[in-house]
Amino acid sequence: MHIEQAGVDKLDAMVDLFNEYRIFYGKTSDLDGCRSFLFDRIVNRQSIIFLAKTIDHSYIGFTQLYPIFSSVSMQRTLILNDLYVKENARRKGVAEKLMQTVIGYGKATGNKGLQLETAKENATAQALYQKFGFQIEDTYLSMHLTF
Repeated sequence: MHIEQAGVDKLDAMVDLFNEYRIFYGKTSDLDGCRSFLFDRIVNRQSIIFLAKTIDHSYIGFTQLYPIFSSVSMQRTLILNDLYVKENARRKGVAEKLMQTVIGYGKATGNKGLQLETAKENATAQALYQKFGFQIEDTYLSMHLTF
């Protein structure tokens, strides 16, 4: 397995994975919408995407990071927003390799850290993240306003 940072040249591979990811979360298939969304994120340098690829060049997973900035620390932090591995490739170390890659990338590019959210009932994901040193935040209250 190989992990590579994705650019526009990998858009076709990303679209299929991203569409599967959205379907996993209950959204309807929208290949054109996925293509447009991912193209805009990459061209406008609004996200960093890593793809997991097998030896036979099949794409089996991805992760997407979004940069945010802290006024108080005057540093950039990365939000690990998306992590997806195809069902037939799960429990084979793909998610761990993607996590190692994003942590290495975050450190190498001088970020303050990584942050993420996951469902309270997603024990598998929580175990993976805690394995890499993520801690449950209990200092701040997370709030959302949906428009």
